[in-house]
This record gives sequence, C-alpha cells and structure tokens, in this order.
Amino acid sequence: MKWQDRRLLDLFGIEHPLLQAPMAGASSPQMCVAASEAGGLGSIAAAMLTPETLRAELQLVQQGTGRPINVNFFVHKPPVEDAAREAGWRKRLASYYAELGLAADAGKDGPARAPFSSAMCEIILEYRPKVVSFHFGMPDTVLVRRLKDAGILVLSSATTAEEARQLEAEGCDAVIAQGAEAGGHRGMFLTDDVTRQAGTMALVPQVVDAVKVPVIAAGGIGDGRGIAAAFALGAAGAQIGTAFLLTPESKIGPQHRAALKQANDNSTTLTNIFTGRPARGIVNRYIREVGPMSADAPAFPLAAGASQPLRAAAEAKGSGDFTSLWSGQAPTLAREMPTAALMAKLVEETGAVLRWLG
Repeated sequence: MKWQDRRLLDLFGIEHPLLQAPMAGASSPQMCVAASEAGGLGSIAAAMLTPETLRAELQLVQQGTGRPINVNFFVHKPPVEDAAREAGWRKRLASYYAELGLAADAGKDGPARAPFSSAMCEIILEYRPKVVSFHFGMPDTVLVRRLKDAGILVLSSATTAEEARQLEAEGCDAVIAQGAEAGGHRGMFLTDDVTRQAGTMALVPQVVDAVKVPVIAAGGIGDGRGIAAAFALGAAGAQIGTAFLLTPESKIGPQHRAALKQANDNSTTLTNIFTGRPARGIVNRYIREVGPMSADAPAFPLAAGASQPLRAAAEAKGSGDFTSLWSGQAPTLAREMPTAALMAKLVEETGAVLRWLG
C-alpha cells in the first residue's frame, strides 16, 4: 500500500498511518508488539500502571519489537477527597454490595490511576519509546521539555478545535482529534460538557483547519471505509481502538467479549459512574439503574473505588452487570482475528476504498 499522505509515516518512522489505541485494561504488550510489527504504531496504556509494571511492559515490548511504539498516560489533576460525597455514593450503592455479599467499605482505595509524574518520566527516558501520548491535556511543561529534549515525540487528544490549538502551543507534534463516537474516556480538558462534544466527521476538519501539526482521527473508525473518510477530512492518520477488542491479544474478559459480540450501533452511552469521568461503554445493569451520568459520583478516579468491588464480585459469578464495557459506537466492526492480521486487513480495505474513489 502506497500512502499519499506521508506525514505520520515520516514523523513516526512507521509503514502505515494507523495507531492502535492505548486502552487501559484492554490493550496488552502483545497487542502493542503485533501492531508495531505489522507496520502501525502500537501502544502501551500506562494509565493504570505503576512504575514497576510500566517497566515490565516496556521490557516485554522491547524484547518483541524494535519498531516505534507509543506509551500513553493520563494527566488529570488528582482530586481532593470528599468524605461526605464518598459516603453518599457508597450509600447509593449499598443494596448492590449487600446483594453481592460485600463489606460496605470494600475496595475503598480503588484501582490506581495516577497522572504522568517525574517517576514515570524517568522510566520513559530510560527506555526511549518513539512516542508518548497523553489524555486530558498535557503534563507540566518541565516534563514535556524533558521528553522533547530526548527526541521523544509528544501527542495528546483534543475534543474541540480550541483544545487542539492549546495542545499545539504546548508542544504537541501531532493532535488526536477524538470524536464523540470514541469508546472509553473523553480526552476533554477545557470543558466538561459532554453534551456539546462534536462527532468525528464534524470535529476532524475543524481541528485540521485549526492547527499546523498532523491530525489523527479517532472515534467510530473500525475499517477501511472509516480510515479513508479520515483522510478525506484532512487527517494524516487514524487511531483505532474498539476494532482491536476481540483480538486474542486483548485483555478484556469473557463478559466484555460477549457484550461486544451482541452490541450494535445504539448499544453504548456516555457514563461517569464507573470512574467519575465520562466514558463511552455498552449499557448494562449498573448504567441502567444508577446512571448513565450522576452528579453524585465521586471525582475521577475516586468513583472506581466503589465500582471495582462490584465488578469483581459480579464477574466471579459470570456476570458483566457491573463491568465497564468500554466500546465506541461501532462495536460491530470489532473482529475476532489476531492484531497483526487485523492491521493488514485495515490496510487492504483502505487501499480498496481509495482505489475505488480514484
């Protein structure tokens, strides 16, 4: 496949302008290796990793491939704990805890979701991945400068043209334009009004017009038709997540896989009840009965402390009632095939569409 737009190929040193999305809890070192070996840009999702587990994943990936990779971090501001709000939220969920036989304070600390830090930066500087990407804005300028001085390329997600302009001003080498269709957490950082987030088709050309750096389209893209459309909108490439969730390299559990196979175009919604921040996932019992959005949910990522025990207990019984079933709006485009084969298929499909368009 000969790509006419070579901006990302030359910038990243890759063969295909396709990024395997970093999906915390779903993507794996094996997925990252396979995506990069297939000529795309594979990603490690570091948002829920500790320095020790990040080091372990980087070692696995570097043993598997010498090709460029991306490591992704969250850059949210740690919230101030609100004991009254936390207690009220747990009271709201008390009947579910009782139903599943859980102690009222189970999982009080919740799973770790720490923002990018000096400690993580030191590990990145040791392993020197080609790309580091961020979600929820950009980290401290001192950390950004350290990365760029080491020759590491920096990306981040924008959900508006205004966010894209700010990311460019803060040193981003390329911007990921995340449309409303995307699965998982919204990358928004200048607003928290999810009702006004533009879809990919509307967002991408406006971001392209707003910045000089290459733009990567994300949200609802799962096959060659979507990738070709991204190029038509002015994007230099596409970031794809949900399409990879049914690959054998995906770490999602059986409940999540089953939900994806049964989902369709109207199966997802935005919800904040799992983590405290809006994210797109497949509607299940927890979302129907408690959400999808609740002003009472503790701030991100504190809400995960209450939802994680419910998830673990329900999954142990074979249920996905309390699982965060993250998915974009095109779950039917997820395919059960190895990551490398899927990357090759995406390239083949895109070529066919572009040839048909002439």
